[in-house]
Amino acid sequence: MSLPVPPAFPKRNLDVVTTTLVGGLRAPAHLVGLPRPDPHMDLEDYDPDADLMALNWGPQHPSTHGVLRVKVWLDGEVCVKAVPYLGYLHRGVEKLCEKLGYAQITPIVDKNDYVSPMMNELAINMAFEKLLDIEPSPRASWLRTILAEIQRVASHLLWLGTWGLDIGGAVGGGATIFMYCMRERERILDLFEELTGCRFHYNTHCVGGNRHDPPVGWDQHAKEVLASIAERSREYDQFLTNNAVFRARTVGVGVVDPVLAMELGVSGPILRASGIDADLRRDAPYLAYDQVELRVPVRTGGDNFARYEVRMAELLESIRIATLLLDGLPEGPLSSQKVVKLPAGIKSTSGRSAYACIESPRGELGTYVIANSDRKLAGQPYRCKIRPPSLHAMALIPYLCPGLTMSDMVVTVGCLDPILGEVDR
Repeated sequence: MSLPVPPAFPKRNLDVVTTTLVGGLRAPAHLVGLPRPDPHMDLEDYDPDADLMALNWGPQHPSTHGVLRVKVWLDGEVCVKAVPYLGYLHRGVEKLCEKLGYAQITPIVDKNDYVSPMMNELAINMAFEKLLDIEPSPRASWLRTILAEIQRVASHLLWLGTWGLDIGGAVGGGATIFMYCMRERERILDLFEELTGCRFHYNTHCVGGNRHDPPVGWDQHAKEVLASIAERSREYDQFLTNNAVFRARTVGVGVVDPVLAMELGVSGPILRASGIDADLRRDAPYLAYDQVELRVPVRTGGDNFARYEVRMAELLESIRIATLLLDGLPEGPLSSQKVVKLPAGIKSTSGRSAYACIESPRGELGTYVIANSDRKLAGQPYRCKIRPPSLHAMALIPYLCPGLTMSDMVVTVGCLDPILGEVDR
């Protein structure tokens, strides 16, 4: 019995929006040129009669995940200035990559975006393959695409659940939507455990393909899980979208100017929620994305509510793509390369460089790598640089927080969906 492919999330902003050309891309005219707070404002220039209070928000605060510190200056309940401080989770990942063999690096980057380990593995192995002129096998390309889309679903579920905790009372104290999202995400972790033996850090991608072939019946189980999540996601829509308090906390709050977003290198759902129709899966297709028609959700509100709509639409679109690809997974070898038994089994002395990027749940996740020209070090890269989308999203904090109350700041920063593991690396 074939399972129905879930339909796309209904588009809500059907009004005709006037657009203007910005950097070769169309942007909503009403969002372009919004007044920007000065992130470098000298507090001595502020109202001398104001009673300003400096407050360290994090790194121990639950809404900053224990690793982000934002120093805010408040005039009563309203933020005047916000300065993010990063680095509390720095582990020197890129330098570690330069000391290990190509075959040893995958489990190191698993911990960067710890909500989407599959994406970290995919981005860095695609860069290695480009550097070494290696093509993954067709079966590996399809399987990687399927895993990437299922991982996107799990990531968006975790974001929605934890964001519900940030909002709090509007959604049953936050715990209600959080428990629902965790229920669905656990089923995806079960799928990954069946495939790789691990629930979180998988070490399944490798140069030239993948390590783990789906067991018998895994594809049917995956389709059943995805169909169930698609059905239950409509409960989230009914619970949140027309909730008056939820809309009051999100509509018109945390508006992102698309020009500012592009200047700061912001990508992914944040950019698409500000009206910029850009997605690497469609615009620069990789793996098996050229085998499916991708429907990119775009909204023009630019606020927290628009970002919520984009991610919910992406969740259903990812389910649709993964379901279609599961039906067409080709037979054949899982890797185009021989099994690597030694750390130095993959070598390059070309001195070349390569950059590969993918569309992660948070935007453009890229890896820039330079091969060694020294024969003694041919088994490890000379330099490795990771471009994490969350780092660029963090650059929005000094522009978004001024003018918001403390409670709205928590909701807005949570809506950016930052993962500090990839920010600090």
